[in-house]
Amino acid sequence: MGKQPNLYAFNDISSLARTLRTYVIQCQNAGFERHGLFKVAVSGGSLPSTLAKALLEPGHAASDDALDFAKWEIFFADERAVPLDHPDSNYKLLKDELLEKIPRPMGQPNVHPIDVKFLDDVQEMADQYQDALMQSFAAKDSVKLPIFDLLLLGCGPDGHTCSLFPNHELLRESDAWVAPVEDSPKPPAKRITLSLPVVTHGTKIAFVATGAGKRDIMKQIFDTEEGRSLPCGLVNEGGAEKVSWFTDNGAVEGVGFPRRGSL
Repeated sequence: MGKQPNLYAFNDISSLARTLRTYVIQCQNAGFERHGLFKVAVSGGSLPSTLAKALLEPGHAASDDALDFAKWEIFFADERAVPLDHPDSNYKLLKDELLEKIPRPMGQPNVHPIDVKFLDDVQEMADQYQDALMQSFAAKDSVKLPIFDLLLLGCGPDGHTCSLFPNHELLRESDAWVAPVEDSPKPPAKRITLSLPVVTHGTKIAFVATGAGKRDIMKQIFDTEEGRSLPCGLVNEGGAEKVSWFTDNGAVEGVGFPRRGSL
């Protein structure tokens, strides 16, 4: 058996957030050492509010764990083809939950939203977003795939992540960095998403999954053969020990896969 993902379970969201903060800062500092920046991809759902709790809540800070948002470059792991002020927009969600709350002394990140000129043409929107990635990751040298310092992802009740859905043809996409989705089973139908090879190519990949509503899918992903072919299972398989899951006890009750005690 190859190397496996790391599964962490916490009694409550506050404990989860404290450890997630430590983990993100470790990833940030490693990014700064590698290239002077922290290149991160973020999903939507409940992730931005947990991230804000981890990064901004008073009491979680220690003297040796500085966040320097001015050197952060934030991309979206997936985005819906909607205006940036639409309730379904992942950009709006991150802006409302995190970006607008960052105190000025901590710096402001460089954020890459979608180009809303292409809301009616998701292929063009995906191409434009891929161009933005190329300018960031391949400006000096040509690279086959971008290497994010960290991807922060969620897990849907069907095992989807980003906008990569179970049994969807996009799971076989091997060339594009960003792919269009015309037929998302979850509305809105039109979206763009990072491809699976981009996700698994990241230096670190973190999932945040909380609540008893995640219990059944977590059992499937971690304890069953069929769960390995779900999008989250494929990320576990492709990312192996680079993948860490931050969960609460409710989400992993009954899951047989071994937990890790600490980072």
